[in-house]
Amino acid sequence: MLDQPTARPDLEQRSSAESEAARRLVLAAVMMAIFMAAIDISIVATAMPTIVAELGGFHLFSWTFAAYLLAQAVTIPIYGRLADLYGRKRVFFAGASLFLVGSTLCGLAWGMAPLILFRGLQGAGAGAIQPIATTIVGDIYGPAERARVQGYISGVWGVAAIIGPTLGAFLVEHVSWSLVFWINLPIGVATFIMFSRFLHERQQARRHRIDYLGSVLMVLGAGGIMLALMQIGNSGEVVTIAVLAVGGAVALTVLAAHERAAPEPLLPINLWRNRVVVIGCLAGFANGALMMSLSAFLPTYVQGAMGRSPAAAGIALAASSVSWTFASIASGRLMIRTSYRLAASIGGVCLVAGSLVLMTLDPSDSLLWVGTGALLNGIGMGFCNTAFIVSTQASVDWNERGMATSSMMFMRMVGSSVGAAVFGAIVNFGIHRQLPEAGNSVNRLMQPSARQMLAPGELVRLTQAIASSVHVVYVIAGVVAVVSLLLALALPAKLSPTRSLTQQT
Repeated sequence: MLDQPTARPDLEQRSSAESEAARRLVLAAVMMAIFMAAIDISIVATAMPTIVAELGGFHLFSWTFAAYLLAQAVTIPIYGRLADLYGRKRVFFAGASLFLVGSTLCGLAWGMAPLILFRGLQGAGAGAIQPIATTIVGDIYGPAERARVQGYISGVWGVAAIIGPTLGAFLVEHVSWSLVFWINLPIGVATFIMFSRFLHERQQARRHRIDYLGSVLMVLGAGGIMLALMQIGNSGEVVTIAVLAVGGAVALTVLAAHERAAPEPLLPINLWRNRVVVIGCLAGFANGALMMSLSAFLPTYVQGAMGRSPAAAGIALAASSVSWTFASIASGRLMIRTSYRLAASIGGVCLVAGSLVLMTLDPSDSLLWVGTGALLNGIGMGFCNTAFIVSTQASVDWNERGMATSSMMFMRMVGSSVGAAVFGAIVNFGIHRQLPEAGNSVNRLMQPSARQMLAPGELVRLTQAIASSVHVVYVIAGVVAVVSLLLALALPAKLSPTRSLTQQT
C-alpha cells in the first residue's frame, strides 16, 4: 500500500491564524469522537434491561457487554500500528465507519444473538476511536499544550458519565431503545466532516508490508486471555478457562518470537526498550485494575453492606468522575511548570490515600466518608492518567506515537479485565466461605424493598460477609495503588513537557 505520512500533519507546522482555527476545530472533532465512544458505554448500560425485556435471552445479558469490550480491546493495538503506517485520518475513518455500521445494526437487532454479534462489530470499530483521537491530539499539539488539552479530553468522559444514564433512560421510556445506538450516527457524521475538512496529513508514497500474522496472533492471544478472565467465577467452566488461557499464552509467545523477525512488526521491539513507554503501559494496567475496584465494587459496598440506595452509590461514584476531570486539568498545568514525575506522584499518593479510606470503611459510616475515598481516587486517576499519557506520547516519534498511545490504553483495558475477574472472585469466595448457604439472599440484600424482608439475624450475617469480602478487595487495591506510586517515581526526574530526555543529558 502507498501514501505513507512521513511527517506530522500540516496543522502542526503552520503558524497562521487560519491554522490555529483549524487546529481548534480538529480538537473539537476529537472531543466529539471521544464523547461518542464514552457515552455509548453508559447509555447502553442504562438501556440494556429494557432491551432484554423486549428481545428476551436474559442468560446472554452479559455477553452484550463482553463482545463489545473484547473486540475493542484486541483491535486497539492493531489500529494503533496501522495509524503509524498509513496515517491517522484514514485508519480512524475505517474504524469509526465500522463502529457506525455496528451501531446501526444494533438498533435493528431482532434478538439477543444478533445483538451480541452486532455489538462485537461495533466494538471492533470502537478500538480505533479513542486511541487514534488521542494520538491526533499528540500530533497537532506540542508537549506543553498537550498537557493542558488532556484535561479537556478527560472532561468529555465526565460529561458523558453524567449525560449517558439520563439520556438512556429518557430514550427507552419515551422513544425507542434503538435510538440508544442510533444517536451515534449524527455525532459520527459530524466528526467525519470536521476531520475531512480540517485535519491535513502530508503524504509520501511508500510501500508497506502489513504484519497480518502478527495481527492474527494478537487477536488470538489477547482474546483468549481476556475470554478466560471473563469466565472466572463460573465453576463449571474450569476446562474452558484453562484451554483459553493456555491457548492465549501460546499465541502471545509465538507473537513475541514472530515480531523479532517481521520487517514491519505490529509491536516494534524498540518501543519496549523505551523506559517511559514501559512505565506508562504498566501504570495503565495498574490504574485499570484500580478503576474496576471503584466502579464495580463501591456500589456493592454502599448498597449491600451499608444498606443505601442505588442513588447514593451513584452520588459516591459521581465524586470520582467530577474530581477526575478537575484533577486532569490541574495535572496538565502542574507538569508544565514542574515534571511528569511530580504530577504522577501526586496522583499516586492520592490513589494510596483513597485506598486507605476505602480500607477503613464500616457499614455504619456516612456517605460523606465513602465519597471522600471516591474523590481521592478520582484525583489520583486524573493526575496519573494525564501525566502518563502525555509523557508516553512525548517520548516517541510520530511514527510510533499511535502504537505507544494504543498500547497504554490496551493495557488499561486488560488491567480492568484482570481487576474485575480477580476482585469478583475474591468477593464471591469470601461470601461463600462465610455463608455457604447464602444463595440468592445476597441479591435480595442489594434491593431496598427485598432487604426489608430479610430476618434481622440473616441481615447482619449477610452485611458482615459483604463488608469483609469487599474489604479484602480494597486491601489489594491499596497494594496496587502503591505500585502505581512506585511507577510514577520511576519516571525520569526532570522530564516535562518543556524538557525532553535529550535536554537532560
